[in-house]
Amino acid sequence: MLDWIETKLMYPAPNPLDGDWNPMWLRFEDVSIPSRSGNTIHAWFLPHADPCCSILLCHGNGEHLGYLSEELDFLRRRLRANVLSFDYPGYGNSRGKPCEPGILRDSESVLHWLSERICSPSASVVLWGRSLGGAVAVHLAARFGARCLVLDRTFDSVVEVAAAHFPWLPVRLLLRNRYASAKTIARYQGPVFQVHGQTDQIVPLERGAALFEACPTRNKAWICSSSLGHNDPWPESYYQAVEDFLDKRT
Repeated sequence: MLDWIETKLMYPAPNPLDGDWNPMWLRFEDVSIPSRSGNTIHAWFLPHADPCCSILLCHGNGEHLGYLSEELDFLRRRLRANVLSFDYPGYGNSRGKPCEPGILRDSESVLHWLSERICSPSASVVLWGRSLGGAVAVHLAARFGARCLVLDRTFDSVVEVAAAHFPWLPVRLLLRNRYASAKTIARYQGPVFQVHGQTDQIVPLERGAALFEACPTRNKAWICSSSLGHNDPWPESYYQAVEDFLDKRT
């Protein structure tokens, strides 16, 4: 029962029938990527005619590709980038059931596919993670390197987030999915650009700040917004800040 509750709370995958799965206006490649776990991972790749970089976007735990077409196209145009995003197992059209080992293993297969598609090493990719996806991006950066690690309202450990929301439960003993990003990021020495909001009701500000403090690199930037909620869109100035960071410090 506890395992079932944990899965439902941590992986609230949207209905796979919701969203726009056939955006006729969007120029993209619909991709099925085989994973070492045996799953087939569904992804969208948006190529840019003259890219300045390539981005792998790891989305949050409450969304899937059917919701992301406008954001992916915006990132391609705004940052002049190739953009790849994918669904975790059990999300959208990706096969399997979501769990920490499976998600991390499948994300590695996706990164390798992107590296081969752009004919560049994995370490040249901008890894961009939002919320739960931040933990996925940290894992990839620690294992394979990155041109830059962009972290959007993510955490040092999902155990600490759960403890903040359920202080009366022994979550530190019970949780199977732990995503210990603060420990993992110690193995990554590259650039980090991180954003968090003081009004975030899902991932408390101190959890994002703890992850930033755990980054061993000096090549890092922190933006803390007084008004940014967990699911609010970024203002234009944040994208400009990312672009400047990529141009000047990578």
